[in-house]
Amino acid sequence: MIKLSDLQVKEVIVINDGRRLGHISDLEIDPDRGRIIALVIYTREKKGGFFGKSDELMIYWEQIVTIGSDVILVKDVTRPKLYIE
Repeated sequence: MIKLSDLQVKEVIVINDGRRLGHISDLEIDPDRGRIIALVIYTREKKGGFFGKSDELMIYWEQIVTIGSDVILVKDVTRPKLYIE
């Protein structure tokens, strides 16, 4: 079993283009099944200035390619998505 604190030290990287998304800040969990639905990453847009608003980027479980010793590789991440619509 892996703890959230162990996941938070791993950097999340998009495997398609090598973009660094940052680190996990939270998890979205299905309360009925007890499974992780998505990883939550807070990204800070460069155009917002010093006090820029951070966006919540959801990386859904199906997008995770692998969880390594120091990075989490994900695929098909194009822009911040708040929730599935």
